Amino acid sequence: MDTMEPRTYLLLHGGGGVHTMTAFGNLLAERAGARVLAPTHPGFGGTPQPAELTGVTGLARHYVTMLDELGLTGVTVLGNSFGGWLAAEIALCASARVSAAVIVNGIGVEVDGHPVTDIRGFTLAEIQAHSWHDPAKAPTPSGTGPSPDVRALIGYTGPSMSDPTLLDRLGDVRIPVHVLWGESDRIVDAAYGKAYAAAIPGSTFTPLPRTGHLPQLETPEELLEALLG
Repeated sequence: MDTMEPRTYLLLHGGGGVHTMTAFGNLLAERAGARVLAPTHPGFGGTPQPAELTGVTGLARHYVTMLDELGLTGVTVLGNSFGGWLAAEIALCASARVSAAVIVNGIGVEVDGHPVTDIRGFTLAEIQAHSWHDPAKAPTPSGTGPSPDVRALIGYTGPSMSDPTLLDRLGDVRIPVHVLWGESDRIVDAAYGKAYAAAIPGSTFTPLPRTGHLPQLETPEELLEALLG
């Protein structure tokens, strides 16, 4: 009897680090029977970062190469925040390995009147206040300054945390894309998310109520339901 291979998801974390994806990855594997890959971006979590790996497009190509080396096909790439930007860039790579992309409160585009909140100089508590619908549910922050992962993030994105060419380039995406957005996000608001989706041909936009910038942490069940339909 033939058995279907499990769908593979590549989960791409944002500036908060890979731990922001771990629990959701476990939930996705359990509920959907999926194979889940949740790597740490080079330079995050104390990992080394190759000198030549400096920009978002280069990091996207790094992950496409990883999928090639693993011989995976039919991969759904799901990214949150900075990881959403990466997912968009991977979708633009037009790799035969990737069949769909999911952008969850992504950053990277420039939308008139809806800038990305500049978190440089924010304490972890201030970042959480902007990232959660209910900051009381956020983990207790440790330290007073930006985390090493935030510094790694700026190293990839630059201080603006955006690419002025990305919004126009998204018109070249040719795979299905689902854009999901926590409506209470104060890092990138819902109007920003709608503009992100509108730039991608045939994309689907799903708002997530009572949710901030990190749906996979704040409302994982709702995110999973929206993802799997």
